[in-house]
Amino acid sequence: MADNNPQLQSVDRFQKAYIEQEKYHEKKVRTIRVMILVLFLALWELCTRLDMVDDFIFSSPSRVFFCFRKMVLDGSIFSHIGITLFETIVSFLIVTIIGISAAVLLWSSRSASEILEPYLVMLNSLPKSALAPMLIVWMGSHVHTIIAAVSVAVFGSILTLQSGFSSMDPDQIRLIYTLGGTKKDVLTKVLLPGSVPLILSNMKVNVGLCLVGVIIGEFLAARRGLGYLIIYG
Repeated sequence: MADNNPQLQSVDRFQKAYIEQEKYHEKKVRTIRVMILVLFLALWELCTRLDMVDDFIFSSPSRVFFCFRKMVLDGSIFSHIGITLFETIVSFLIVTIIGISAAVLLWSSRSASEILEPYLVMLNSLPKSALAPMLIVWMGSHVHTIIAAVSVAVFGSILTLQSGFSSMDPDQIRLIYTLGGTKKDVLTKVLLPGSVPLILSNMKVNVGLCLVGVIIGEFLAARRGLGYLIIYG
């Protein structure tokens, strides 16, 4: 009986039309993205073949492909990728641990937060490509890439998390204290659980920043890694 209801049939028809429209839109977006990439590569290759640009300086898709193929066959590309990936992961873990720990300490101490905040803002605003070489000279080049990656991401991570922790709902904090809880209870039962989306969002940003920092470090003083390959090229 319900299946013969004209109203339900109309709703079902509109729902199917909407789903088909969304599928068509997604397919169109994917197709246009691929077409833009193919067109860019084709124009790039054509310009180098017609000597409109110098392929020694700008290279070309075909030269990139054959170079990459050669490095895959001799296995050298995997070594460089592995080094960069390992350093990125280590840097990311260090930044995550330092960022969360420092943000929690600043949240737990109002005085420390107010004292250190201007310095964190200043350090975060410094150009990281200028800060990394100084840290490498001071701390040694044997951990250069990790130092550079941490310097790129850690200050922004601390500020973002500390700001998010400070904007937590004060009513929830008062509720914990009203029920006889302590600051530790606020931290473990309200602050950290409620900040999971913020922490995950911050971690996603830090992954990219750590990769950038590793590449900067490999630019400066590395003999392996993707940054070294770029400089060598």
